[in-house]
Amino acid sequence: MDLFRDLYQQLIIDHNQNPNNFRIIENPSHSAEGKNPLCGDQLSVFIFESNGIIKDISFIGSGCAISKASGSIMTSTLKGKTIIEAKDIFKQFHTLVTTGESNNDLGKISVLGGVHKYPARVKCASLAWHTFQGAINNSEDSIKTE
Repeated sequence: MDLFRDLYQQLIIDHNQNPNNFRIIENPSHSAEGKNPLCGDQLSVFIFESNGIIKDISFIGSGCAISKASGSIMTSTLKGKTIIEAKDIFKQFHTLVTTGESNNDLGKISVLGGVHKYPARVKCASLAWHTFQGAINNSEDSIKTE
C-alpha cells in the first residue's frame, strides 16, 4: 500500500509541476469555466471536437496540485476518444473518486482513486472533469463543484 501511495504522490507532483495540455485552444468547438468555491480552484476546459471525436482538449487555470494534476491526466486520457467514450470514462472516474472502486483498468486515472477517503479533495479531483462535462453539454453557466 505504501508503494501505491508513493506512486500517487509522485504522479500528482509530476502532473502539477508539468501539466499536459495546459494551454488555450484557439477557436474551440466547446469550452467551459469551472470553480471550486471551497478552496478557490478555477479552471477552463477547451475542446476541439470533430465528427464526434475529441481531436484536441486542453485546460488552463489555478488551483491545488490535485486539481491541476487531474486536469492534466483527464486531457491526456480523453484526447482522441469519442464523446460517447469520454462520457463513459467520466462516469467511471466519478465512481472511482467517490467510492474508490472501479470495474475497469483506468490507467493513470486510477491513482486519483485514493481521494475518496478525503471528501474535500474529491471536489478538487473532479473539477476539471465536471468542467469537461459542462463544456461538451455547451453549458453557459460556470461549473461549480458545490
